[in-house]
Amino acid sequence: MNRIGFDNDKYLKTQSEHIRERISRFGGKLYLEFGGKLFDDYHASRVLPGFHPDSKIRMLKELRDQVEIVIAINAGDIEKNKVRGDLGITYDMDLLRLVDAFTSNGLLVGSVVLTRFAEQPSALAYEKKLKALGLKVYRHYPIAGYPSDIPHIVSDEGFGKNDYIHTSRPLVVVTAPGPGSGKMATCLSQLYHENKRGIQAGYAKFETFPVWNLPLNHPVNLAYEAATADLDDVNMIDPFHLEAYGKTVVNYNRDVEVFPVLNAMFEKISGTSPYKSPTDMGVNMVGTCISDDEACRSAAKQEIIRRYYQAMCEKRKGNAGDEPIYKIELLMKKAGISVSDRPTVMAANIRAEETGGPAAAMEMADGTILTGKTSPLLGASSALLLSALKYVGGIDHDVDLLTPAIIEPIQDLKVDHLGDHSSLLHLNEILIALAVAAVTDPAAKTAVDMLPKLAGLEVHSSVILSQIDESVFKKLGCNLTCEPHYEGNKLYHK
Repeated sequence: MNRIGFDNDKYLKTQSEHIRERISRFGGKLYLEFGGKLFDDYHASRVLPGFHPDSKIRMLKELRDQVEIVIAINAGDIEKNKVRGDLGITYDMDLLRLVDAFTSNGLLVGSVVLTRFAEQPSALAYEKKLKALGLKVYRHYPIAGYPSDIPHIVSDEGFGKNDYIHTSRPLVVVTAPGPGSGKMATCLSQLYHENKRGIQAGYAKFETFPVWNLPLNHPVNLAYEAATADLDDVNMIDPFHLEAYGKTVVNYNRDVEVFPVLNAMFEKISGTSPYKSPTDMGVNMVGTCISDDEACRSAAKQEIIRRYYQAMCEKRKGNAGDEPIYKIELLMKKAGISVSDRPTVMAANIRAEETGGPAAAMEMADGTILTGKTSPLLGASSALLLSALKYVGGIDHDVDLLTPAIIEPIQDLKVDHLGDHSSLLHLNEILIALAVAAVTDPAAKTAVDMLPKLAGLEVHSSVILSQIDESVFKKLGCNLTCEPHYEGNKLYHK
């Protein structure tokens, strides 16, 4: 397990080199649309073992003297209080989080642009807040006929109405809290304004997936489709690249569909287009940094199965329908896999059937499968976590890391004083109790020290876990899946 399949150091070096080359190609000014997650790209680290979740930020830090960040946010998303599903915070709050994250890494956040700005009350209030915080704020407006009416778009009544974003560095990274924020339109608007000012500037796109120089049905590319099953993204052969160069490469439907429009815009703005295909626009060296293809294939197949369980749980929670599930089932057939290829699934479900209650299973680094069952003192996840810590720490299985004398007073506090309906402790409560016990108990101290060794391990639960327990597994770096049903028949679940 956890075999390294990706050369992260090579990636940082080659990706930085290609960005510098692209800046030079356009005369020293490049607007780089940054898609995907800039921070904590755990999807990439799961399907490309060896890829560091902070790789993109590390790469930008190598270019920090040349980089400034422009963050785009759709004014309509501010008005609707749009929420990031993975973080559970609104886009406007996430923008502030991004600013803090960039600045703490020594990167310059030059400005914020409110896209599709139409005097929305919430956007006006947010603009005032950003300015009070010392940020430069610009407005970009809705353009009638976008993106098809190119003569109107590329005119003083189109892009010309947008504020010109003043930038000072050769590499301008345009990013956003989420999709639909107007990153590409922001870049194109800037190209229009730079051209009117006689300034040479270019556009490129930073995307990690799909990987253009891997086969269409390579599991790494299929895993990207699984991850975006709710967005209707489809990987496909880039027909423009095939026609221009006679080479088969992979892109995705949205970039292929919009390329003729982009090409026409480039020609309208600067007289000629620098690109012959949407793949040409990308700066993506991921495929050249895979060091063990089989390791990446195996990891990507596991990710597809995880996405399948996630889609089923989202349906059970009422957050999604059947379409993502059907799509991922087709992807699983393409990859030649089923849920039986995830060993923790059968182990957890068999233990649940044997005990008549919720159970959980974890696959350790050496392939050993541990299971946990529900008891009066511990929930299945808590029992599993303690067993796993004992296993990696070489602690005898019969040793009680937490005795009833420690657990029972906490249970009494929860039920008798805090009004909780369940006495079973959540994972965060178990870990706090373990940390306290570690002050006097060497075995508990060893267990706490073993927590980092759980990162990357696979976990499956026979029931949907509480949001708290899901969050703890995520913070520990464990890859969790759950069967798509709850322990009981209640309608409200915390």
